[in-house]
Amino acid sequence: MIKEKIENGTYIFKLRDLLQKKNISINKLMRDTNTDFKVIQRIMNGTCTRIDILVLARLCNYLNCSITDIIEYEND
Repeated sequence: MIKEKIENGTYIFKLRDLLQKKNISINKLMRDTNTDFKVIQRIMNGTCTRIDILVLARLCNYLNCSITDIIEYEND
């Protein structure tokens, strides 16, 4: 889990933990969801500034999870 503090809250990026829990490699996720490696890497590392909702939908569908299992926002 990676926490990224912003002006009024914190983003929590949980994709890395979810993949480990489900024993899925980044390469498998990339191939099976047709998602660019750099996009997945940014979500995993918490370095993304914008997230495409279509990518999130693809990941949620593939991983059988909700958006909050991948990324979460907490107010301060």
